[in-house]
Amino acid sequence: MRYVTHGTCSTAIDVEVKDGIIESVQFVGGCNGNTKGISALVKGMPVEEAISRLKGIKCGFKSTSCPDQLAQALEQLQ
Repeated sequence: MRYVTHGTCSTAIDVEVKDGIIESVQFVGGCNGNTKGISALVKGMPVEEAISRLKGIKCGFKSTSCPDQLAQALEQLQ
């Protein structure tokens, strides 16, 4: 699934989920090291757990962040 982000430097997130487990995440744009780190940390994690850990995280003065946008993308898969 491709999720188009809103309010972040990344423009989209490609997410693969199988049986409620995150198989892969790839951000398009954004802070390369941070987004690769997020992707590595959530790989193999249940969708519900990732949402609960990432939802609501803000980036500086923005009302959202790349992790928050990932949580929103995962919520759409439920």
